[in-house]
Amino acid sequence: MLVLLPPSEGKAPPGAGAPLRPEALSLPGLAGARAAVLDALVELCANDEEKARTVLGLGERLRGEVAVNAALRTAGARPAGEVYTGVLYEALSPATLDPAAEARAARSLLVFSGLWGAVRLTDRVPSYRCSMGVDLPGVGALARHWRAPMAEVLPDAVGAGPLLDLRSAAYAAAWRPGGDIASRSATVRVLHGPTRKVVSHFNKATKGRLTRDLLTSGVDPESPAELVEALRDLGYDVEARAPERPGKGWALDVLVERVR
Repeated sequence: MLVLLPPSEGKAPPGAGAPLRPEALSLPGLAGARAAVLDALVELCANDEEKARTVLGLGERLRGEVAVNAALRTAGARPAGEVYTGVLYEALSPATLDPAAEARAARSLLVFSGLWGAVRLTDRVPSYRCSMGVDLPGVGALARHWRAPMAEVLPDAVGAGPLLDLRSAAYAAAWRPGGDIASRSATVRVLHGPTRKVVSHFNKATKGRLTRDLLTSGVDPESPAELVEALRDLGYDVEARAPERPGKGWALDVLVERVR
């Protein structure tokens, strides 16, 4: 099973160490698209701080992120699982996984990114600021930029198993599974059980814990239906809707009591 995750806006501060080696990243079929975004982002941030802040949607408090982006080629890189520090990744806590779960995470998790397209937790990248919603000068809208290369690369990465899609809408726009892969995919909403309203902060935490529980349990579902049963066995309250027609995926609602 392949699990698609969003990145987090929160990232570890830039650190020391060897710089980025783009050729070492997973999914080498994305190399050309990555180079285009990296070149455009570094040029923008190195040459025009105010324009970069506007393009990237950065307020005064985040002015320093422009300089971080300008130094992407020389900044110290670390595993993506250490770079992302938001709520989902706090709940997932990759650094505390046991060796077997860590190995499963390395091969079964893909993090979508406005800058990198998609990376594995073990891919070494520098900290950066560039969301999928950015319209980058010289490249254009990033979600649109990534669609064609993702369509070439992702089917092989998914393979023959189920696909668990935990991405937010902005990142889902960069690649939507179709055909047979769509019928093997499952998207997740986190709802407040009593009201059936979509939760906000707790949505990310629940998705992080859900991913961690799947990794640590060692479960290996071969279909979305088996995934639903595995989640229920792990204690999650899941309502599932199977596809009504070909080319559509499963929809899973995970019900929680807390809403923050």
